[in-house]
Amino acid sequence: MSTTAAAVAASAATTRRKPKIDPRYLSAGLITLILVVGQTQFEMLAGLDRLAVAIGTAIVCELVLSRWLRHTWPNVASAYISGISVGILTQPAAGLVWPFALGAAISITSKYVLTVRGRHLWNPTNFGVSGLLVAAPDAMAVLSTQWGNDLLPIAVIWTLGLAIVWRVGRFHVSVTYILAFVVLAALRSAINGNPVRAEIAPITGPMYQLFIFFMITDPRTTVSSWKGRTTVVVLVAVMECAIRLAQDDVIRQHVDVARYLPVAFASGAPLLALAIVGPIAMWIDLRRQARAPRAAGPAA
Repeated sequence: MSTTAAAVAASAATTRRKPKIDPRYLSAGLITLILVVGQTQFEMLAGLDRLAVAIGTAIVCELVLSRWLRHTWPNVASAYISGISVGILTQPAAGLVWPFALGAAISITSKYVLTVRGRHLWNPTNFGVSGLLVAAPDAMAVLSTQWGNDLLPIAVIWTLGLAIVWRVGRFHVSVTYILAFVVLAALRSAINGNPVRAEIAPITGPMYQLFIFFMITDPRTTVSSWKGRTTVVVLVAVMECAIRLAQDDVIRQHVDVARYLPVAFASGAPLLALAIVGPIAMWIDLRRQARAPRAAGPAA
């Protein structure tokens, strides 16, 4: 076969191959599954109307900002994921709707405003929900529901979640965080006297599934190296552990941390830990990448 014929055959074979599924659609399917399971088993949502407000606001903001600032029509899968995440995580005081709209708007807007070298420093949902926790702690809380004893939905969600983060090259991030969380849960148990099982239990809940499979693995807001990502996620787990210990009664008997630690940290320890550690790590990584070409010098 001639070189030309071989090239034509290779091109035809490539054309016939099925296109790869965009990971954003897989993530959208997973978060929808988490929503359906959580709502049917525990009615974890404040209301379907509030979920619609969060999703609608996120999509509208994405469309408007992308057309205005980038002059393109965006893929709204990411906005859909952010909207559902805000809708699930947000648990405001009874009757309040504005946290859902404001949380979604802040989340999407942060992608276009809080950027360095074209990369946003915070995971959008993490920034939006954490910002509301800090700014309006009296009106805002986050989901604290844990799955029950039915292991099937947990197994399905975790299997799909780990498969998706494997596909996007962030499997090591999720697994490293899970291992760090378990080890630090044992440490907390030794310090505060709570059963180890009680310290580990929160990781099975829907909030942590959003955190593990969406926030800490977000390709746009994780550092560039494998070693860097594992280091950062361990630091996030350590920061979360410190926040949780600071809230324990055993510690508070000796140190009046309530005077210094905002109430937001009590309900959103993992979210606030990521909001503190993540952007610092991203800024350092982006600065390092910017210096690397200059350090290499011009080509000979």
